[in-house]
Amino acid sequence: MDIKTIMVGPLQTNCYLLIKDNSCLIVDPGDDFKLIEKHLSNLRLVGILITHHHPDHIGALDELKNKYQVPVYSRHNLLEKEYHIDSFKFEVIYTFGHTSDSITFYFKEEKAMFVGDFLFKGSIGRYDLPTANYNDMVNSLNNIIKYNDDITIYSGHGPKTTLGDEKKDNPYLQS
Repeated sequence: MDIKTIMVGPLQTNCYLLIKDNSCLIVDPGDDFKLIEKHLSNLRLVGILITHHHPDHIGALDELKNKYQVPVYSRHNLLEKEYHIDSFKFEVIYTFGHTSDSITFYFKEEKAMFVGDFLFKGSIGRYDLPTANYNDMVNSLNNIIKYNDDITIYSGHGPKTTLGDEKKDNPYLQS
């Protein structure tokens, strides 16, 4: 699976294009429909994955959904289990805390997690916003550290990292 990162909007949200066999999933189409659309040329969009519904993560969602007529997958219609969409296979992990609808998409075969604003390189998402909850964040962090160190973490903002590096260096993941 190829992973393209497009930084969009004033908050420089990471919008990800997951590409496999000319099929594409978008993770968090934050803003700038025209820029995202430009990267979709010659690809068959098969779905849109939403880690949480903050405006900086869904700014281009309606335009993409209307133009491409593809399903949108989020906490509102996903359970914690494995899913297959076209040639993509992933697991949904509830990672509440930053919002009450925060989820992580874990592509086990590719060792890749798309975590939205739940986890960042060296930090975590804010838990002082509406629908955020500190106790939920702690529970989600305790759950995520059970996964393998070699997983690449793709956050909603900033650089990618690995779960192993975060376990070692991120103060929020220290016991």
